[in-house]
Amino acid sequence: MTTAIAAATEPIISVENCQKYFPVTSGLVLRKAIGQVKAVDGVTFHIKQGETYSLVGESGCGKTTTAKMVLLVERPTAGSIKFRGKDLATFRSDDYKEYRSSVQAVFQDPWSSLNPRMRVGHIIMEPLLTNKKLSRNEAKERLASLLQEVGLHQFQGDYYPHEFSGGQRQRIAIARALSLEPNVIVLDEPVSALDVSIRAQIMNLLRDLQERHGVSYLLIAHNLATVRYMSHHVGVMYLGKIVEEAPTRELFTNPMHPYTKALISASLPSHPDIQREDIVLSGEIPSPLNPPKGCAFHPRCPFAMDRCSQEMPVLKAAQNPEHAVSCHLF
Repeated sequence: MTTAIAAATEPIISVENCQKYFPVTSGLVLRKAIGQVKAVDGVTFHIKQGETYSLVGESGCGKTTTAKMVLLVERPTAGSIKFRGKDLATFRSDDYKEYRSSVQAVFQDPWSSLNPRMRVGHIIMEPLLTNKKLSRNEAKERLASLLQEVGLHQFQGDYYPHEFSGGQRQRIAIARALSLEPNVIVLDEPVSALDVSIRAQIMNLLRDLQERHGVSYLLIAHNLATVRYMSHHVGVMYLGKIVEEAPTRELFTNPMHPYTKALISASLPSHPDIQREDIVLSGEIPSPLNPPKGCAFHPRCPFAMDRCSQEMPVLKAAQNPEHAVSCHLF
């Protein structure tokens, strides 16, 4: 995927060695901590201006928790998140206000993310009216522009969310996210709740908006076809860690980590005549409350060695400087 907007050399958002542990307690009155769920365990990645960075992996791997930390819904247990090189931990109230305006979100279910009692025009304009002073005419012009950008008509601003289809409601959610002209939009499974026939339309819309505005995306997704079409860089997560990271084309043409190979093997091929190696993983995903010693993937890995059960591999560059993998095989 290419973009007409030249990406800045410095990342707009840097997530560095971030951890998010949730305490597990027992007892009703005298609650006692008995352990920690390591939802995110040392994740590092960078998002450049005008590019899409995707996190992919099975349910429970920590993708959404990572997105919540970027959105300030959750605070990291350790590590740092930087916006334009400045650590969020050092932000003051004005800095947080600017950050929340600059980083918006589009969620998986457009129905539950829209207030059913508010007209669409009010839903889209509410962030803008709250954060900026606009005249009545300026607000109308901005609303008309946003509706047009996402493929809706101006008169539809007077409708309620239940009067729209699922794809149209997702367009409304995208327009609301764009209203503050953000630098980054977190896309949490933005097309997984839509009909297959509508998904391509929404993905093309998101790509067109990125071309037009130079906005960056953090894409959270299960569907590898969506990730391949939308992304510039991909991070593959397993049990709270990134186990492989590479430019999109490099990752899909030369996957290195056994888990990445298994994910690609389990996805539908782009053409029915393509022959691929079937990789079937044994066992279940380990509990993040008690992850395995050494490499977390070794109980399911068909290539596991004795070293894998004792020593945790480090994410580092392999054959390609832009292609990093966390595996003792490399």
